[in-house]
Amino acid sequence: MLNSNHVEPEKSMEIMKKIHSRIYSRLSFLVVLVALTFTSCQDLTDLNVNPNGIDPETVHPNLLIASVISETSNEELGLGFGEIAGVMQHTQKDAWFSAHNDYDWSNQSWSGYYNILEDSRLMEERAMELDLPFYQAVAKVIKAYNFGRIADLWGDAPFNDALKGDLGGEQYLLPKFDSQQEIYEGIISLLMDANQLFAGISGGDNIPQDLLFNGNTMKWRKFANSLQLRYYLRVSEKMPQFASQGIQAILDNPSQYPLILDQADDANLGFAGTSADTSWPSNTEFDGTNGSNYRRIKMCSILVEKLQGLGDERLGVWASKVQIPIEIDPNLPSGTDQIVDGVRYIAPDVAEGKDVDTDPEFVGIPPSVSPIPSEYNLNPTPGQLSYNPHVSFLNEMYTEPLGDMLQVRLISAAEVNFILAESALKGLVSGIGAAEAYNSGVMESLKAWGVEDSYDSYIAGSAAYDGSLEKIMEQKWIASWTAAAESWCDFRRTGFPTLVAGPYARRNVLPVRFYYMQEELDINGSNASSALSKIETTPYSQAEEENSAWSKFWLLQGTGKPW
Repeated sequence: MLNSNHVEPEKSMEIMKKIHSRIYSRLSFLVVLVALTFTSCQDLTDLNVNPNGIDPETVHPNLLIASVISETSNEELGLGFGEIAGVMQHTQKDAWFSAHNDYDWSNQSWSGYYNILEDSRLMEERAMELDLPFYQAVAKVIKAYNFGRIADLWGDAPFNDALKGDLGGEQYLLPKFDSQQEIYEGIISLLMDANQLFAGISGGDNIPQDLLFNGNTMKWRKFANSLQLRYYLRVSEKMPQFASQGIQAILDNPSQYPLILDQADDANLGFAGTSADTSWPSNTEFDGTNGSNYRRIKMCSILVEKLQGLGDERLGVWASKVQIPIEIDPNLPSGTDQIVDGVRYIAPDVAEGKDVDTDPEFVGIPPSVSPIPSEYNLNPTPGQLSYNPHVSFLNEMYTEPLGDMLQVRLISAAEVNFILAESALKGLVSGIGAAEAYNSGVMESLKAWGVEDSYDSYIAGSAAYDGSLEKIMEQKWIASWTAAAESWCDFRRTGFPTLVAGPYARRNVLPVRFYYMQEELDINGSNASSALSKIETTPYSQAEEENSAWSKFWLLQGTGKPW
């Protein structure tokens, strides 16, 4: 599986473009590989294989399914373990940090999503021609997932006229932007259609090219229907009746609309771990920067302190303890700064005017804390090659290329249960209790990280449900570790968890959308300008006006959220 997080944020977008331009090259390799497997029983002169690419008119969907799944996962992890993890204060970086910590973003490109969507369109068309409903249904789910993320990140975007450039004409070469509302409604329809197609397939074939579920139609149905819940809830503030009816219909007919309610059914994708492109992005085995990509990512102090306050055992799964804790000793002579038996003892004047965290176990970096975050907590080696022994590194499993917990998490049982808890709390549905669903969400997340044995004591302590939306969103935010994109979507529409931008961030509130890229504004200017005219400026938009990360699209307009 591919991932761009093993490079600096400033370079990642260009590399992502190059990665996606190689999709068809990789598929071409698969064609050649298939051809070679037949050489034991056929002469190569008998084969009619295009060595330079795939003919769209003859390609089999099984040569596309692995790519659309892996590339979708790549995009999701690039957000959830990348810049959006910085926005949601899961992580901070102490080098190459400006985009991650401070929201110093340039125009983000959606070309990666549309490349996936184009392959999905081809897969769906070929599946229809060959009467292969499984691949047709998978294509619909993948299309819904990626169109959903486009709407989540940018707002209005090409949808109905997208992916039709081969038809010719300006209408398709320069497609109009559909409204964010229309896209959300459209992807729910795609997911409904996918569920029906899967339901009509008897049994489940063994399909190794299906990297996600190996051809298991029931798991795909649960994935599709769980995504429906995600997007019904997404629009619930703007379209409460539509959302309520949709969620209730799913809950009233579980045989028709099975859901991901148990962690064993989570839509997760692991890694092959055979190269940099098929490994967890912060791994050190294939890292040409001597491990600095791993070392520069730290847990944010906001998450660390929340987990400590809750007595949450997931903290020890995600982070390592500080290598050398700091202790301020008022009895030491002025200027004393020494390490004794693995502890750094300093006199009070050494810490004067500086932010020093003396927690003996786990220390995170505060959000956007400094123009030089590698200096935090009296680091003796500040700079790009920093090795800070006074701040917690991520758990060492994140140096590995693969592992049981190193997975892209597209949607989980924890998320689905928290969706149900929020829906019940808000009165969107009946027949389910908010507390019951909340407790299930907590349990499924603990199971996902191997600490389910702590559930009884955890849920009896500070994590106990108190009847508030804030408590549900707090646990959902925690459960979204490495999958922070969905937490950002939740934060924007609810304002929870309550997060404050750091002192060196570009604005003093968190951003709420991605910029439209300049290329789109230049090439498809009329349609892009029409979309921009519907975006609402805020006091934080400043010189960027409508096309600002702090301007509000339809989903947030009139809600007063998140700020």
